Amino acid sequence: MHVQCAVAGGGPAGMMLGLLLARAGVNVAVLEKHADFLRDFRGDTIHPSTLELLHELGVLEAFLARPHQEVRSLTGHVAGEPVTIADFSHLPTRCKFVALMPQWDFLDFIAAEARRFPTFRLIMQAEVTGLIENAGRIAGVTVLTPEGPLEMTADLVVGADGRHSIVREQAGLTVDDFGAPIDVLWMRVPRRPDDPSQLLGYIETGHVFVMFDRGDYWQCAYVIPKGGFEQVQARGLDAFRRSVAAIVPFLSDRVEEIQHWSDVKLLTVTVDRLRQWYRPGLLCIGDAAHAMSPIGGVGINLAVQDAVAAANLLSGPLTRGACRDSDLARVQQRRELPTRVVQRVQLLAQDLFLKKTLEGRVPRKMPVALRLLQRFPMLRRIPARLVGMGIRPEHIAQRSAAL
Repeated sequence: MHVQCAVAGGGPAGMMLGLLLARAGVNVAVLEKHADFLRDFRGDTIHPSTLELLHELGVLEAFLARPHQEVRSLTGHVAGEPVTIADFSHLPTRCKFVALMPQWDFLDFIAAEARRFPTFRLIMQAEVTGLIENAGRIAGVTVLTPEGPLEMTADLVVGADGRHSIVREQAGLTVDDFGAPIDVLWMRVPRRPDDPSQLLGYIETGHVFVMFDRGDYWQCAYVIPKGGFEQVQARGLDAFRRSVAAIVPFLSDRVEEIQHWSDVKLLTVTVDRLRQWYRPGLLCIGDAAHAMSPIGGVGINLAVQDAVAAANLLSGPLTRGACRDSDLARVQQRRELPTRVVQRVQLLAQDLFLKKTLEGRVPRKMPVALRLLQRFPMLRRIPARLVGMGIRPEHIAQRSAAL
């Protein structure tokens, strides 16, 4: 089997790239190793920059018809005081909010749109296991399917298979790991009608806890020191539930819903970046090129932005059958600065704030920077812009293949 582009991974980057390449008339196959997209506690925040792209594709109204919640500001409690960190109402976008939607719904929607184009193919239960190399150039992938192994040759292979990317490992690309002093425990807790709404964060000395309003439940993120899950488990599930109730008292009447450790999912936080995102015949995007911290929930949106840039820059060369190294380099040049800036901000937040908070070394009073945000509301536009739009937001190329 031969395609112009083989995409390893059906996450946000891979699915968006598949849609946009097919829209441009490129013969593209997206290979997803799972049988469906139903995996819990993945990035579920669709930011204004991504919503703007859906508007440019003409599908925003249909997308927002799906069940979702809208977060118009980032709020929380720091040292016992309420604080608003970001206000999205002034963003120069049509949607001035973050949409909370299970990632599988987002991916199902993108897949349905992509299937409208005859040059798109999504193959589920197709795990990329290796690369095909010919004269120093990546010429395709080996794939394991329920029917057995197969080889797919391609003019371009794109690794969009996440932070544990097989593609980047097999390609021998060099990864710089910048370290992360935190991990995150994800869990669900029932939400009552009289609970607060929107997104809530609780930052106290020794504790960081974030809650996402998912309608009938809270999706909760409990930040812990790197490698600390075994210590949490050793203290017992009752102690863990008491800790959650102490941080967020209004949850005290329902923490018993956390019945087993299987209800608590560990996210091992990694922040890394490829030195070079490509080699002849191959490109990595999204988490395969740069794993992000969960701070700000920007990972899914950076991945989508990578996909848009790659489609804009590569659809022409792929259609002509002449995708050169210089074309792949242009994708990295376009997307590396936004990635570096966001990762730098995340690393500063981790090292200067979250790590110290978990170690109990943060002053009991609200930090000066947060006090300024409360005194001068206009300053809230700065974090809103960084989180909601990022650096150098991409736009959909105005061209389409015939249906």
